[in-house]
Amino acid sequence: MLSQFQVVGQALFTQGLVSPQGGNLSVKLGEHLVITHRGSALGYIEEGDLVETGINKNNRATPLASTELEVHRCIYKNTPALAVVHAHPPYAVALSFTEKEIVPPDIEGRALLSRVPILRTGTGDKAGELADEIARLLGEHRVVLVQGHGTFAASQLLEEAYYYTVVLEQSCRLLYLLQALQVNPGVTPV
Repeated sequence: MLSQFQVVGQALFTQGLVSPQGGNLSVKLGEHLVITHRGSALGYIEEGDLVETGINKNNRATPLASTELEVHRCIYKNTPALAVVHAHPPYAVALSFTEKEIVPPDIEGRALLSRVPILRTGTGDKAGELADEIARLLGEHRVVLVQGHGTFAASQLLEEAYYYTVVLEQSCRLLYLLQALQVNPGVTPV
């Protein structure tokens, strides 16, 4: 399991989808989950950077878990997901301030994601306060974008949730460039 976290964490970091201590990863194991440690560097995950805790209850390790623990728990309680990737892809986050949803202009993005909802936050809101809505939307979509914060992607495998994150960021880069060039891709949702 450590190697899965290392591969995905390193890929997220090297592609600039998380800052050195940003983002988090988790996998579900029955009534437990393994999540990255609070403040761990995803690009350099070691055994001590993984925390196992309950999905429905705390244990002694819980205080060490990522600050997004409640969002991950809510996703596991309300969806069939077995893996969650939370990242801060810069183009997606930038577009979260100007768009109501992301409709990928590229064929791969449209085929895989169709559209990506953007959850609006109020002043001082944290992603944890949106946990129920994030989980609800992940029951319908592969990835959700929280305005000014980042993405949550859920799937059966960490690698697959990572892939959804990458596809969204690639679509957002293209969308950003098209907007800068004042080109309307004329895309309608699939």
